Amino acid sequence: MENKYYNSEKNVQILVALLKKNNIKKIIASPGTTNLAFLGSLQNDPYFEIYSSVDERSAAYMACGLAAESGEPVVLTCTGATASRNYIPGLTEAFYRKLPVLAVTSHQGTDRIGQLIFQNVDRRQSPDDIARFKTELPVVKDDRDFNYVVMEANKAISELTRDGGGPVHINLFTTYSKDFSVTELPNVRVFKRFSAWDTLPEIPQGRIGIYVGSHRKFTEREQKAIDCFCATYDAIVICDHTSGYYGKYKILPTLNFMQWNASFAMEPLDLMIHVGEISAAVFSGGIPCKTVWRISEDGEFRDPFKKLSYVFQMPELCFFEHYAKKDADCHAFVDKCRSDLYEIYDHIPELPFSNIWSAMTLSKRLPKGSLFHLSASNTRRCWNMFLLPEGVESVSNVGCCGIDGSNSALLGSSLVNPNRLCYLATGDLAFFYDLNALGNRHVGKNIRILLVNNGVGAEFKLSAHPCFIFGDDANNYMAAAGHFGNKSPELVKHFVQDLGFTYLSATNKEEYLAAVEEFTRPEVGDKPIVFEIFTNHEDENNALSLMCNIEKTVVSSAKNLFKDVLGDKGVSFVKKIAGK
Repeated sequence: MENKYYNSEKNVQILVALLKKNNIKKIIASPGTTNLAFLGSLQNDPYFEIYSSVDERSAAYMACGLAAESGEPVVLTCTGATASRNYIPGLTEAFYRKLPVLAVTSHQGTDRIGQLIFQNVDRRQSPDDIARFKTELPVVKDDRDFNYVVMEANKAISELTRDGGGPVHINLFTTYSKDFSVTELPNVRVFKRFSAWDTLPEIPQGRIGIYVGSHRKFTEREQKAIDCFCATYDAIVICDHTSGYYGKYKILPTLNFMQWNASFAMEPLDLMIHVGEISAAVFSGGIPCKTVWRISEDGEFRDPFKKLSYVFQMPELCFFEHYAKKDADCHAFVDKCRSDLYEIYDHIPELPFSNIWSAMTLSKRLPKGSLFHLSASNTRRCWNMFLLPEGVESVSNVGCCGIDGSNSALLGSSLVNPNRLCYLATGDLAFFYDLNALGNRHVGKNIRILLVNNGVGAEFKLSAHPCFIFGDDANNYMAAAGHFGNKSPELVKHFVQDLGFTYLSATNKEEYLAAVEEFTRPEVGDKPIVFEIFTNHEDENNALSLMCNIEKTVVSSAKNLFKDVLGDKGVSFVKKIAGK
């Protein structure tokens, strides 16, 4: 063979690279054609220690013996057809003995299954006790495929030794490439998992940020540990209104990230520590950083930033208390962040009567100690632009980020403490979607709902939304205009009054300001309240445009901060999601 290097198939290159980076070198190979690209790449690299077995059943048992005696993971590779079926007895043995055997079965692709094409065995289902983890590595066509294969291959390799270990199955797709001219493997990221009893890595020098996705409220001890960690490393905590963190190092950068005309020269964080789950913040994927450490008790590899390196399978409290120093008191970074970020609030332009204007006005007035719920999409975006008063906690249904269930979630929260005011800001589609919750006999006097009724899914009418290209045609089915009384001034009023609610309404700023005093009265009254305001999608779109184009000179005053934090890619991301 003239060129004795690696095969051109990217999924093969990724897998081979990760085997080497994880010091996995022992291979038991069975003959065939479908595993040509993978086996040829292994054979052409002297790093690997390869043994041959014609019988796949014997090969799997050989792997058991080799893994047990050496204490190292062993890779099996076979072709298509029935070859992989013969691995089952040996993999079953490996499963019950927790032996790290990685079975790599080669395949032509899922589209070939059931199409009368020879040697295509359906491996999508298999016995539960032959592998602790199963995945497919598809042919790589673009960067998205590349990142997916990196993630899945890392998962597979890590499961060989996780929680006692055991066998793993990879179904490796191939195009039968005969090109072995690739001289260097890609520099793929290796994900490493740490447990509480491991020797943990040192925190790198430089700028540190803790990014919090949606999260339950942190306990007092957890919040103290995070604050102590930030005081030790001069770190910040990047949040939105679903983060559950209310400590001394919180920053809310939403409004700055949304600026269309800001042009910042930025450097990434040296380390971003990722906690929490799904985030609906506009900046959730746009914070450039050199590397990400994720902390989660589930220990799973999750990589929304495409910079993951370490996962710490432990309670967050365990992580932060391990690294923090009790007598530290660094806060220069968070002080500068707040100084530079929050200056923009002094230059907000005059806004039309809209969800955003309402959020700006009401966010300053929410009573201390209240709980504030946010419904989906546009409402959540509007409120994430503004700070909430100290002592107000906030939450949202962001597990799936759908519009359903916001009224019911509010109701559930309100039952915990009948003396605590529980607010909800919601749009009309989300409100009516979950309307039956208001008729529940457990509705308490501590519930207060702000309903922004514009007679349409305003999210779909914003210029930043993909559906905007349809213009008024989006009303028919995408934006669902005209339902639920088509902005009837009487429908909600009569419905909630008959259910025992106090009803307030407003069609302009003056009426709003007249009613908001009762809506924000700090005492629980005699009845729950629904405050319905009527806006239109044109004003909603105009308000968003104004908020995303606050004076360039004002926004640029934050340049020094962002120069040290974000990077040009971050700006490009923000402009992309804003539709610019």
